[in-house]
Amino acid sequence: MRAMIFLAVLFALGAVQAAPVLINQDDSGRTLNGQIELLEDVGGRLSIADLADPAVQARFQPADGKASVGQSRNPWWIKVSLQRGADAPAQWWLEVGSVTLLDLRLYLPGEDGGWHTRQSGERVSFAEGRDHPYRRMLFALPALGEQPLTFYLRSFDPAGNSFPLKIWQLGDLDQFAAQENLYLGVIYGIILALLLYNLFIFLSLRDAAYFWYVTTTAGALLMILGMSGHGFQYLWPDSPVPFWLDRISIPALWGFGACRFTQNLLQTRQHVRWAHRLLDLSCALYVIAVILDGLGWRGFGAWLFVVLALTSIPGALWSALVRGRQGYFPAYLYLCGYGVILASVGLLLLRATGVVQPSAWNAYVFPLAVAAESILFSFALAYRIQMLKQDKALALEQADREKTARLAQIQASAAELQRAVKQRTAELAASNQRLSQREQELELAAFHDPLTELPNRRHLIERVDNAMANAIRRGESFALMLIDLDHFKPINDRHGHDAGDMMLRTIAARLRESVRGLDSVARLGGDEFAVLICGPDAESHAKMIADRLLKKLSQPVAYASYHLWVTVSIGVAFYPRHATHFASLYQAADSALYEVKRGGRSAAAVSGGEEWPAGPADAGA
Repeated sequence: MRAMIFLAVLFALGAVQAAPVLINQDDSGRTLNGQIELLEDVGGRLSIADLADPAVQARFQPADGKASVGQSRNPWWIKVSLQRGADAPAQWWLEVGSVTLLDLRLYLPGEDGGWHTRQSGERVSFAEGRDHPYRRMLFALPALGEQPLTFYLRSFDPAGNSFPLKIWQLGDLDQFAAQENLYLGVIYGIILALLLYNLFIFLSLRDAAYFWYVTTTAGALLMILGMSGHGFQYLWPDSPVPFWLDRISIPALWGFGACRFTQNLLQTRQHVRWAHRLLDLSCALYVIAVILDGLGWRGFGAWLFVVLALTSIPGALWSALVRGRQGYFPAYLYLCGYGVILASVGLLLLRATGVVQPSAWNAYVFPLAVAAESILFSFALAYRIQMLKQDKALALEQADREKTARLAQIQASAAELQRAVKQRTAELAASNQRLSQREQELELAAFHDPLTELPNRRHLIERVDNAMANAIRRGESFALMLIDLDHFKPINDRHGHDAGDMMLRTIAARLRESVRGLDSVARLGGDEFAVLICGPDAESHAKMIADRLLKKLSQPVAYASYHLWVTVSIGVAFYPRHATHFASLYQAADSALYEVKRGGRSAAAVSGGEEWPAGPADAGA
């Protein structure tokens, strides 16, 4: 029983509807928001079929002139009832004054009792979302008769739901649109002219402040085109509005450019550092807002613009005030332009949040503010350039005075300088000569053995590297011969180190006498020597030189009343047959030397026990 009473009450509430809007002959251009009803669809669960439920109808509330509900996660249903007056035409057009709605759907009653749905907003193309090429959404209504016509609109945009509604005769609307386009065209022309003018200056001067002015003005112009609907109509008419051109991304471009322009014009990095960092944070937040919008989180991106009011506005205002107090006149021009645009942006935020309702007067505040801002900012840039020219002229004058003084000082000290140069030149020449001698001595000490004056091991390695390069280039071979003195230690033990030193010097002299001019002799240390045999016949000469050394080096050496003698053991390795690197080649020759010593000494052997190549010695035999 209680349930039946509850349903009866709901039905009664649904029956008490707002009276239909009576449309008369002179109502073309009339606003409907004072007589419509609104319903917030929490969770977006309602469909057009659900609106037939009296319980749902009872939830509709009078709009009382409201044309915006601000930012909302939920869709909103708008109920409109029209009734034709006795003298009114039957055919009328419905204008939805918002041009940046994400998703708008119009539900008109069909002849079969169902509903005819029209999709509009930024999710469809310009032509698909309206019945007449007008910058705002415009729909042809069914012919009005004696019975009221009730239809619904469903608005969804997390960034702000705005739905100013007007009823029009098409001829009156076209005439009104022509006046609007003329007015807006003047604003577009002013902003575009300033943009192109400053773009030309930027291309001439390459000044970053002009670049960011152009970026800011381009973003503002695109923003105005988007807000007016002309962008959708003329710039991207054949597709839904992409996220990089919607009501989040375009204002973000404008705001990003404005922050960078502020930093460059007011030189915040040098003069207002904390404000500079605050503006850097604002730029980062603008980028984040665009990213959130691209990811489909349009509502979060819109609320981020509210947060930006706490960063970009204080940073810009404080920078202008500080620079103005420092005597920087462009800061005052900037402050005026920014104040105008700040007031208009504040109005836009109030409209977006539903605090201020859309109307004819506040729809044009922002375009006018942008035009005024562009003019004032352009003046600020021009004054800045004038100040830079004056500073440059003063700097040049100061530089000219300093240059004259320096020239006089240079002329006064020219003679003294010349004398000093001559004296210093002579000192440098003497120093260079001493350095050259010292370098020669150091080089001799670094690459030669002081006792025998033979090249040392370091010099031998360098000569072997050169020999390898020449052998590779000419396709030749060379031999590395290691020589060790046998029975040398007893000479030192019996006769002293002087006798040993004399023996080493004598062996070194006999080595030099026994090789050719293109061969190299080196002392590796102690009683160990080496011979590098090069040339196209290196392998054939190796046996002959080894035989010669075995005979000549074993001849006695006179020391005091003694005849001292030693024999030699020789190990030979050939490049590239035995090795292709110095270390490996040395090891191969050392192995052959070891085999000679183990076999009784006083002999020569090739690495690996190989036979000697045929050479002049063999031919002579």
